[in-house]
Amino acid sequence: MRGTLVFSGTSCPALTGKICENLGMAPAEADLSQFSNGETSVRILTSVRDKDVFVVQSGSPTINDTIMELLIMISACKGGSANKITAVLPYFPYSRQSKKKSHRGAITARMLANLLHVAGVKHVITVDLHASQMQGFFKCPVDNLHAEPLIARWIRLNIPNWKEAVVVSKNAGGTKRVTSLADALKLNFGLVTTDRKRAPNMSASMIMNQLDGWDNPPAYLNGVRHSRGISEDRDSDGNGSARSSRIMSESQGSPRRANAPSLRTNSLTRSPYTRAYTPSQSQTSPIEELKDEEENTQVYNDERAQEVTHGRLVQGHVVSDDFPSPAHSDGGADGSQKSDQGGDDDPMTMSHASSFFAPEPHALGGSGDAAGSSDEEEEKLQDPKIEHMITLVGNVKDRPVLIVDDMIDKAGSWIAAAETVVKRGKAKKVYCMATHGVFGADCLEQLQACDCIDQIIVTNSFPIPDRRAKNSSKLVILDLSYLLAEAIRRNHYGESISPLFQHMAD
Repeated sequence: MRGTLVFSGTSCPALTGKICENLGMAPAEADLSQFSNGETSVRILTSVRDKDVFVVQSGSPTINDTIMELLIMISACKGGSANKITAVLPYFPYSRQSKKKSHRGAITARMLANLLHVAGVKHVITVDLHASQMQGFFKCPVDNLHAEPLIARWIRLNIPNWKEAVVVSKNAGGTKRVTSLADALKLNFGLVTTDRKRAPNMSASMIMNQLDGWDNPPAYLNGVRHSRGISEDRDSDGNGSARSSRIMSESQGSPRRANAPSLRTNSLTRSPYTRAYTPSQSQTSPIEELKDEEENTQVYNDERAQEVTHGRLVQGHVVSDDFPSPAHSDGGADGSQKSDQGGDDDPMTMSHASSFFAPEPHALGGSGDAAGSSDEEEEKLQDPKIEHMITLVGNVKDRPVLIVDDMIDKAGSWIAAAETVVKRGKAKKVYCMATHGVFGADCLEQLQACDCIDQIIVTNSFPIPDRRAKNSSKLVILDLSYLLAEAIRRNHYGESISPLFQHMAD
């Protein structure tokens, strides 16, 4: 392309070479080095005057050095009278720090956007930002491309019986991304969630004392208030024994039902708001009308609740039900042994009651997705003293499962989700898919060693050393060079990039 120069940073020379090959040109020459004290030195070896300059730089293990190198290259091209400078960032650094997670935290992604603007960037091209709202940080146009069409095409071409697959999100924050892929392929989707540690020793909680009689409100009859005692549910065999429906808490703070039947039944039960009262024939009370309406309704069907599967998670791995729990191995504060929840407890009731004991910590922005993807959550999964309950929503039995997220950095949550869908959900095969394969520490090696994971699919947006890639037989790397090259070409000629978001034909 005439009047265009493409420069490569030190983080992704191979990807830049493929981009230039697709564009039919060679990468522009630049001398990138470091002084003995670690300072970055940049020299542009070709004229950039009145040229359309594209600088390709992605993340790397030395992320701060690559950011400084990018800023210096942009400033050097600006000083060389370049007409327009576009930063091509397949993986945007610090994208996970896009909101405050504490009162004295920093929004580092916004700071990086300001640095790019000051350096002289006029346009930004990136792929799958961690949060699409980050585009508002920039004072220049941003093209946030998606790798979803590329991943969807690989699924159609390489997964047998892909039409029976289920797309699963490994946390609640990634449901939007998962539903988008599921809608594009017309597949079912599921969700894996992990609860967090309960607050300690809430057995004598004042909150639960306030809940006494919550299901026994005072009744009003003909304008006269009648007080009630604690409501009791009779046994189905009619023996007259009564069970209290009060919800109590264990010494760990986890709610449990004391001698109560399951709230979900397949038979109609009498409403707690109705009484055995027969009004005169001249009037009909609203309570009796409500009772008649309940009797005429269809019996409640609990079929969809059967698609919810629960499992126990200890040190990031799914364990059997008889596995000794570290959270219940010691005696409680009152000297009694802590016991697991009974089998008759209703999961929905327990979930609502648990919110009184341990409110979930979340980011200051008001949503939990930022906190849910932090490194602290991965560390909690590996804590041997904490047991988590992992829940699978959706039917994955005898089906291939596609676990999808925007990046793979640590292996804990991926392995936990894979073991849940295989050991609990009886899935046939598991494919872990993400746009950015960051693979921090020994993440790739842990995923390779996991027997529940069949393949790991990522793109080359983040550089992966050849040695690590060759040692992982499960790893599949998709090429983004065509997508980025076409975005550069359309940006240079002023064409629309909307076709890049459409799914490609096989």
